[in-house]
Amino acid sequence: MAEILIIPVEMKSVEKSVLRAVAAYVGDFYSGFGLSVGILHKIDIRPFRDGYNEARGQFLGRAFILGLSGLRRAAAVLGITDADLYEEGMNFIFGLAHPYFRTAVISLHRLRPEFYGEPGDRNLLKERAVKEAMHELGHVFGLTHCPDPKCVMHFSNSILDTDLKGMDYCGACRKKLEEMLR
Repeated sequence: MAEILIIPVEMKSVEKSVLRAVAAYVGDFYSGFGLSVGILHKIDIRPFRDGYNEARGQFLGRAFILGLSGLRRAAAVLGITDADLYEEGMNFIFGLAHPYFRTAVISLHRLRPEFYGEPGDRNLLKERAVKEAMHELGHVFGLTHCPDPKCVMHFSNSILDTDLKGMDYCGACRKKLEEMLR
């Protein structure tokens, strides 16, 4: 059975409960396509230091894509990091994916309610992480952004967009995904 591998990339800590929540949701959905999910041992952020921008205090997202793409035996690789990510021309990103490398990364940094001055909420963090994981894996498997604000493939310009959208693909995106994965 082909596998989606989840790899925690830690600056400080990626909570196991978040990893398990993402793995459970992603695994349940993608099992319908013959894909299983595995969580690998955490790796330290040091191999990605070349992507660190000291002036911004952020890591370039594509450094994670290139660094994690070496696990080609997987159907997809999903890095989950606590580091703050950006891409050129953007203040920040929640995640990034590259279909050719079958690799994606999501950042928990701006998904945490505490980042916005709100009290910590582990359930909200898990929900946001699942949404971003499903979104980036959709890109890995060939989906583009969706105009439906409730679809998980809708672009999140802010955390409000992430909170508004659902955890699943809309009918049109699911149909495209089925065509690509069958």
